[in-house]
Amino acid sequence: MGAYILRRLLLVIPTLVGIMIVNFTLTQFVPGGPIEQVLAQIQGEGDVLSGITGSGDGGQTEDIAGGAANDKYVGARGLPPEFIKELEVQFGFDKPPLERFLNMMWNYLHFDFGESYFRSISVVDLVIEKMPVSITLGLWSTLLAYAVSIPLGIRKAVRDGTPFDTWTSGAIIVGYAIPGFLFAVMLIVLFAGGSYWRIFPLRGLTSDNWEDLTVIGKVLDYFWHIALPIIASTISGFATLTLLTKNSFLDEINKQYVLTARAKGLSESRVLYGHVFRNAMLIVIAGFPSLFLAVLFGGGLLIEIIFSLDGLGRMGYEAALQRDYPVVFGTLYAFGLMGLVVGIVSDLMYVFVDPRIDFERRVG
Repeated sequence: MGAYILRRLLLVIPTLVGIMIVNFTLTQFVPGGPIEQVLAQIQGEGDVLSGITGSGDGGQTEDIAGGAANDKYVGARGLPPEFIKELEVQFGFDKPPLERFLNMMWNYLHFDFGESYFRSISVVDLVIEKMPVSITLGLWSTLLAYAVSIPLGIRKAVRDGTPFDTWTSGAIIVGYAIPGFLFAVMLIVLFAGGSYWRIFPLRGLTSDNWEDLTVIGKVLDYFWHIALPIIASTISGFATLTLLTKNSFLDEINKQYVLTARAKGLSESRVLYGHVFRNAMLIVIAGFPSLFLAVLFGGGLLIEIIFSLDGLGRMGYEAALQRDYPVVFGTLYAFGLMGLVVGIVSDLMYVFVDPRIDFERRVG
């Protein structure tokens, strides 16, 4: 097992480097870089893309200062070349792309992710600042999905083909078909003062008087605020996990060892939870790290916007719009590395749940 883990760890390096190369290369061809963003703000255009697409009268080549440096940037009309050069030095664009990439990767190896171009804060501090919201959504959504899906999936497998299985399957299909953001809007309309009841708050993780509450009051206030966002972000994962649990149990129930256990006179609960459960839950439990990471970093943007939460999803979206490359590439490197490591942890979870699995033998 040690050799298998070592091989997987060694594969992390070229995979991560490949991810960074592809994304860094793509950004070289995307219009509206960070310098253009600064110039657009100086010129009062607000959106750099409007300046790129809205100059059809030849103004794009106008250069009052006459400097060749200004021809490179649409928003530089009327600005001295020296100012443009200072911006390039400040953002590191005075160096060729290959040198910038190598310097960036060298710093990332030391977990030095630099400072945001537009927020005057280090990338690490920015991520730490936004992390509580994303951890809240990811952790509680994953736990809620498992707490509901596993018992429901087992129940559906045991009562396969019954009316209970039929109507719960219909509800699950409806839940899977509804996008999370649309379900979030429906929850707001129904329970957050949209058109009907005002039971839950509309924004934030805590109330304004949170510091003045007792410990129990803080806990209750916290769960009061996160109830709707957690339910909205859980809906699609809950449907998938329930069907996965049911199908996994059905597959094991029909195997020969289950028939043998029943023939020996074991009770149905002993057969189900003493023999079937460990084998059926292998794929479900082992997938917990990957599911948590997917919920944490993959599906939070729209939920955060709808419920006015300031988390990693919103941070990444705003950084991409502003071309805040230190934030974009720093988080991509960190979360990409985390995702690759979590893949190895998932494999170890398989072995932990079922020691009979030997990845070393399978590789060999």
